[in-house]
Amino acid sequence: MTEELNAPRGQISPYAPRITSISIPPERIKDVIGPGGRNIRKIQDDTGAVLEIENDGTVKIFAADTATAELAIQKIKAHTQEAEIGKIYQGTVRRIMDFGAFVEILPGIDGLVHISQLAPHRVQTVTEICKEGDKMLVKVLDIDRQGKIRLSRKEAMGESEEGGNG
Repeated sequence: MTEELNAPRGQISPYAPRITSISIPPERIKDVIGPGGRNIRKIQDDTGAVLEIENDGTVKIFAADTATAELAIQKIKAHTQEAEIGKIYQGTVRRIMDFGAFVEILPGIDGLVHISQLAPHRVQTVTEICKEGDKMLVKVLDIDRQGKIRLSRKEAMGESEEGGNG
């Protein structure tokens, strides 16, 4: 047998079943599970992986192959991402108010684009610029102590025109 395989393989075949563990902040477990288990079921249905989440934030991913495990990890990370000040996101307008628009920049994470931050010119009403369901590039200006996120479409537009990171 040593003539055929004189040493163990350096890595497992990408087609071999995998058990992978990652850690997430325990306070973000609810975001991965979702209301009534909706998020975790969707991740499992989309990837074919089976997930087990422990109270300490350990997520075990049982997958048929490497690609499935990686896809499940990406989807879990999408639900546990935090907004970063200065970063540009492609968001979806969730709610229109007289004073601005609430835009979802990450799953379950909304921020406010104040009416003064919608465009470089004076805007009379928010609906001149957007309506619910619209996609828009926004830049995170600030995150206050309560976790409220201030966004700017005006600054995101300026940076994307200059060849910025959006």
